[in-house]
Amino acid sequence: MNKSLLILLCCFSSILTFAQDNDLNARVALTAERFPVFPNCENLEGKTLENCFYNEVQEFVFQNFVVPEDLMQNNFQGNVKVLFEVDENGVFKVIYVNAVDEKLIAETKRVFAKFPKITAATYNGNPEYSKYNITIAIPLKSPSVMAAENLAKADVLRNTTPQLTELDSIVYKKYNNPEFESHLSIPFSHSYYAQFDSAINQVGSNNHTASKPFSYAEVAKYYNFKQENEKLKKKTSGWWTRKLWNENTVEIRGEDYWFTLNPVLDLQLGRSSGNNSTNTFVNTRAINFRGGLGKQLNFSTTIFESQGRFADYYNRFAESLKPSGGNPAIIPGVGIAKDFKTDGYDFPLAEANLTFAPSKFLDLQLGYGRNFIGDGYRSLLESDGASPYPYFKMNTTFWKLKYTNTFMWLKDVRPEVTVDRTYATKFMANHYLSWNVSNKLNLGFFESVIWNNTNDRGFDASFINPIVFYRSVEFASSSRSGNAVLGLTFKYKWDNQINFYGQFILDEFSLGDIKERDNSWKNKYGYQLGAKYYNAFNVPNLLLQVEYNRMRPYVYSHSNSITNYGHNNQSLGHQWGGNFSEFLAIARYHQGRFFADAKFTIGVRGLDFTDSGDTSNYGGNIYRDYDEGRFADSGVKVGQGNKTDFFMADIQGGYLINPSTNLKLFVSYIYRDFKPMQNTTTVFKESTNWFSIGLRSDIFNWYFDY
Repeated sequence: MNKSLLILLCCFSSILTFAQDNDLNARVALTAERFPVFPNCENLEGKTLENCFYNEVQEFVFQNFVVPEDLMQNNFQGNVKVLFEVDENGVFKVIYVNAVDEKLIAETKRVFAKFPKITAATYNGNPEYSKYNITIAIPLKSPSVMAAENLAKADVLRNTTPQLTELDSIVYKKYNNPEFESHLSIPFSHSYYAQFDSAINQVGSNNHTASKPFSYAEVAKYYNFKQENEKLKKKTSGWWTRKLWNENTVEIRGEDYWFTLNPVLDLQLGRSSGNNSTNTFVNTRAINFRGGLGKQLNFSTTIFESQGRFADYYNRFAESLKPSGGNPAIIPGVGIAKDFKTDGYDFPLAEANLTFAPSKFLDLQLGYGRNFIGDGYRSLLESDGASPYPYFKMNTTFWKLKYTNTFMWLKDVRPEVTVDRTYATKFMANHYLSWNVSNKLNLGFFESVIWNNTNDRGFDASFINPIVFYRSVEFASSSRSGNAVLGLTFKYKWDNQINFYGQFILDEFSLGDIKERDNSWKNKYGYQLGAKYYNAFNVPNLLLQVEYNRMRPYVYSHSNSITNYGHNNQSLGHQWGGNFSEFLAIARYHQGRFFADAKFTIGVRGLDFTDSGDTSNYGGNIYRDYDEGRFADSGVKVGQGNKTDFFMADIQGGYLINPSTNLKLFVSYIYRDFKPMQNTTTVFKESTNWFSIGLRSDIFNWYFDY
């Protein structure tokens, strides 16, 4: 066999082997499952056995190899490459030697012939021959010397190769609550907003308080979040105690960015008594992640997993909203629920908001959540009582104006509009212009239109224009192209302690019928009047509020029932729909970490008799077509139909555990008295007492006043 063929064979054999990382460049054939075993390597396995094998080969060569005399005298330096095998009997055999001198080749073969017989390599437990190659460096070096040289070379390589230090160079700063100055939305809770409501409603302030939720940057001009947060901090040094009482669970701040991560809890136990007594509970576990990248981009997302059972009246109301498809209920303000055990509900929820503020005049928001327009407890124009929905919002603020455009994607989940198990889609676009007329007076102008996806219209470009007049577009498109609503808001600051506010909503208007004074059904409007008294009777942090809401029948409904003013079987305006009057008295107080809220509601509602055989539409159910079964064309009055007296007292008090997460320990008591003129299968006289105790992150409003 000539030399070229032997070289080719050597290369082919090397391809079938894998590397040993040392100067011998030893290789083990892929056929070997377990390396050959020298006596000194017994009881070793894996990488340890492999290293031991090569060390033994290296040591034996060092002890037995004799460099020819003439080469030593000439200070020869070079390498001898050896391809060898250990056969199935454990015998060493040289396959090929590559060296510059024949004497080195001969010496190599002599040395390998002296190797003792060892335990052969194995594959699948059976003895197997295996091939290896090594490089013998001349002059010879012991294994310990070579290991030391290799280590030294590695150190030199480490010290001479440029090291990237980007990760180690990342700068972390002390977390100083940067969210309090950011464009991040403040979670909307009436109780929490009451803490800074007085500060942002001072005479002469050029802000706009009706469009909610606010951003921290908007409120920080008038209310020092950091200072107030410092007042509430407990003196503690331990990590666990700081996270429990004062801080976010995870908080990171670097060069112009920040992040927080917090668990969110709503754990409640209670008992309700009424026509049916019920043990109640809420078990919500959630995670909230929020942050800022630069000063312009902020985000927040919360994922909830919840189970619950409520007072009997609330369970019945949730089940009356149930969607098509078999799910038992829709939890108001949350979403579609599944069965949980035998008498509870499982209701997951997710909310998110991404805000980009390219300038001081404009911020853009993409989110999945709820919005609110108004200065009161209720909103007739846009409320947060319905389930979350996808939306895009633009806020433009300059001079004395703030212009808010909101575009929403909504669902109608009733069986009659569900096609191929797919819920009906509809869209909503809102304009709201807030104008500070003077130091004391603010006026707001609102218009909204809802349209459906008939003829695959999608998000109709006719309604996308942020400055178009929706009534004109609706009329130009056809009377059934959409359901347009107009609104007016006002706020008057009597002084720094007393504010008056109100709303007017116009769903449809007929001047001729107004002149007739016959209470035509066409005059669909409603209004709100309210007042707030801050630091009432000079008691710091005491807020008193009264509010009256009145809505004529058929408001929010439409001739095409899918374009009603609703989402997920819930009203997007006042939660009661149409045909009612309501009076509220509210007191809120906080001192340090302690708080107390009390709310009293007296109302009259006009409900339908549908379940008793009377199919007339009395104007309270916004999901009924106002042209079908309408009770009357004239003489239409608030409370018509099954006139129902309503009273509720809702009292809550507790202790703020962590101001960074708004985690509260609370007790609450609800008394509800419901008196319809006539009992039906779904509406009947009932008094309910509901007591609860719990631990809750107060980041959205629970409404139980149905």
